[in-house]
Amino acid sequence: MGSASREALARSVSALAAQGSKADLATAEDLFAAGRVVADSAQLRAVVSDPSADPAGKTALVQRVFGSLSAPAVELLGVIAAERWSGQNDVLAAIEELGVRSIAQSAPKGVDIAAELFAFGGAVTSDAQLELALRSKLADPTAKSELVERLLNGKASVQTVAIVRQLVLQPRGRSIREGLREAARVVAAQSGLTVATVFTAKQLPAAQAERLQAGLAAKYGQKLKINQVVDPTILGGLRVQIGDDVIDGSIASRITDLRLQLAG
Repeated sequence: MGSASREALARSVSALAAQGSKADLATAEDLFAAGRVVADSAQLRAVVSDPSADPAGKTALVQRVFGSLSAPAVELLGVIAAERWSGQNDVLAAIEELGVRSIAQSAPKGVDIAAELFAFGGAVTSDAQLELALRSKLADPTAKSELVERLLNGKASVQTVAIVRQLVLQPRGRSIREGLREAARVVAAQSGLTVATVFTAKQLPAAQAERLQAGLAAKYGQKLKINQVVDPTILGGLRVQIGDDVIDGSIASRITDLRLQLAG
C-alpha cells in the first residue's frame, strides 16, 4: 500500500474499534459481500477509489448502494469511501481487512482463529490436488466455497470458515496460501500480535516452541504468534520470518553457503 492508503486504513481500523461490540461476524459477512460487489463493478470501484471525488458524495453513494446491509457495515463502508486511497486494489483490501478484524475482535474466548488458519494452510500445502482445486481460476467460486465448508465443517470455528470462504470467493490475485497468511496476520494484529513463521524439518516440541517464542519476543520487543511450518528441505535447524526480517539458521542454508565459498 502507498502512504495515503496506509493512513486511510489506519483511520478505517480506528472507526472499527470505535464500534466496539457492534461489529461482529454478521458485520464481517456484510463487508465481504460488499467488497465482492465493489470488485465486480468497475464504475463503483472507480468512484469509491477516486481521490479527487467529493468524500461526502462517495459516502452517500455507498450508503444508497448498500443500505440494506447492517448498520455497522454501512457505517464502515462509508468511512472507507470517504478516505483517499492510492489505488482500487487498496480499497478492496481495506474492506476485506475490516471484515477479518470484525471477526477477530468478536470471536468467543478460546477460539484461536489464527491457529485454525495456519492449520488449514498446512493442509493445503501438503495436498497439491487440494491447493489446485482452491486456486484454479477455472473452478466455480461457489463450488470452491462449498468445498471449504465441507473440509472445515466440525474442524474449525464458524469465524475461520467465514474468512476462508471469503478468500476463495474473492482471491484478488492471491494464491490460497498467500490469502491465509495475510488473514492470519490481520487476525493476530487485531490482538496486538505479530506473526513469526518458523520453518523446521519437523514439528518442534511444545516446550521448545514456547522457549523460541519467548526468545523472539524479547529480541523484537513484540508479542508474537508462532506459525510453525514443517519443511523437510530445511534438513535441520530453523528459519524464522517476521515481516520482512528473515533469520536463517537452517542446515540447508549453511550447506548452500559452504558451496558458494567452495565455488568462489
